[in-house]
Amino acid sequence: MSTQGYDAATALIVVDMQNDFGHPDGSLFVDGGDTIVGAINDEIEQATGSGGTVVLTQDWHPPSTPHFIADGGVWPTHCVAGTWGAELVDGLDPQHRAAALIRKGTNGEDGYSAFSMREPGGDVDIPTGLAGLLRERSIRRVVVVGLATDVCVAATAESSAAAGFSTTVLWAATRPVSTDADTRERVLADLDDADVTVIDAP
Repeated sequence: MSTQGYDAATALIVVDMQNDFGHPDGSLFVDGGDTIVGAINDEIEQATGSGGTVVLTQDWHPPSTPHFIADGGVWPTHCVAGTWGAELVDGLDPQHRAAALIRKGTNGEDGYSAFSMREPGGDVDIPTGLAGLLRERSIRRVVVVGLATDVCVAATAESSAAAGFSTTVLWAATRPVSTDADTRERVLADLDDADVTVIDAP
């Protein structure tokens, strides 16, 4: 993967590289999610080597939440706080260079974007604090990788652009939940509408 021109004003956001998504034994395994760790580590190396900021995100749900099918939601139980499934996948960021870890859904919210959460069925954004952290570091550009392309990666990228950051998704360092062509084209169209640049789009 080619360098993305990282510098001190660029942040790399690594979205939800957790066992439940990125390990074949995970409860909501994203096909191919275990194959992108090396590519993401390469980006971490480039970002930190150029003075950039790396942020990791985690879903971090309570055992019972309207986010889960068992409680009326749409997703299988996943990334319950403190469990193996919520842990970051082995081998990610082996030198521990990330400057921050953002946890989403800690009180049962829908936590798709790294920038904000919402109560299930609600329409009020609850900030995670990420935008403020990036502004404190004088970040102007955001690069997004991780899982899953069509859910939390897309939501994070769109929120980043809406917050005023020049935003890029590295498609080859993501994997989607839904691999059908209609979903892919919808996600690409939504990212384009949000003024998000996509590198290596299919």
